[in-house]
Amino acid sequence: MSSPDTREIVETRRTSSLSPRPLLLSGPEAKCDPASANSAGADPAGGHSIEDRYSRQVLFPGIGLAGQRTLAAARVAIVGCGATGAASANLLARAGVGEITLIDRDFVEESNLQRQVLFDEADALAALPKAEAARRKISLFNSSIQVHARVADLVPANIHELLRGAQMVLDGTDNFETRYLVNDYAIEQNVPWIYAAALGGYAATMNILPGQTGCLACLFPQPPAGAIDTCDTAGILNTAVNLAASLQATEALKFLVGDHKNMRRTLLAMDLWSNDRSELPNSAPRTGCTVCGRREFVHLRGEGRPHITLCGRNSVQIHEHHRPVDFAAMQRRLEPHGTVRHNQMLLRFQRGEHTITLFADGRALVQGTTDAAVARSLYARFIGS
Repeated sequence: MSSPDTREIVETRRTSSLSPRPLLLSGPEAKCDPASANSAGADPAGGHSIEDRYSRQVLFPGIGLAGQRTLAAARVAIVGCGATGAASANLLARAGVGEITLIDRDFVEESNLQRQVLFDEADALAALPKAEAARRKISLFNSSIQVHARVADLVPANIHELLRGAQMVLDGTDNFETRYLVNDYAIEQNVPWIYAAALGGYAATMNILPGQTGCLACLFPQPPAGAIDTCDTAGILNTAVNLAASLQATEALKFLVGDHKNMRRTLLAMDLWSNDRSELPNSAPRTGCTVCGRREFVHLRGEGRPHITLCGRNSVQIHEHHRPVDFAAMQRRLEPHGTVRHNQMLLRFQRGEHTITLFADGRALVQGTTDAAVARSLYARFIGS
């Protein structure tokens, strides 16, 4: 089994515009105030009490009635609303978490439906933003909670605004770049977050509790190097997605009801197809960690991000230096998805209206768009990040 630092999940497709300010979508069904409703013990969806709506969960000793009321006042942010993010949002919304913010830059496509549980064919046909499509679905089965749809690319310029007020952040992202950014924010703000990933038959999660466990940089000081498989190149089982989300959501529930002692202190990785299982200890911060030890937040300052510049009327250049590319291996990986050709200096991959020209050091020119978010999504989807 491959080590956890070389496995990755990518669920993005084309995206909305890259902007420090998100698009907040809401509707009448999302305007219930759980605080006022739950203070009376009522569920606005049908006038039933918390004991009635969540009776099977209240019976569980780990939660109980007091825990259920605590969940009704809880606030969680989920970064990425693709496969894992949508599944975790579904579970937490059904569990009665009172306020959930969904952050995603992408929109629904037909190929998402195999594993992304909050979307349907109508969403794909309308190309609805994933965050908004998820919000609408959640409102149909739990109108007693608040769900905020933020159609945005999480970047250093907007992360404090988007995550402000969240008691916990859940990882549903498609790249390590964003994960290291979330890790910086979480350590800086003393907010716990839960890493999650799924690829092929593989699922992994890790709790990161500032000051109590190691952070992402403790275990992996540097992001994985070289080309990384994605679900578009290696495939993905929906069962692996749901395992990762179930583990992540359960750990989130433990934290939100205050049962911190039962939260796992390892990076847990499982391959459902081969039945391999591994755990790496993460019970304490690593001495000398640049992030939680020295508090050097380079990703939060934007220093750890590939520099993206518009470089023409209909193209975006992505700088990803010090990352050698094996063109022959990359061509074999990309051939099922489009037209590929390469020489010793570069590789060109054409898929529909977009062409990615990849240079030997990892730098790429994405043609067919002037939207930096679209270019980043295509790069993450087919090249890896």
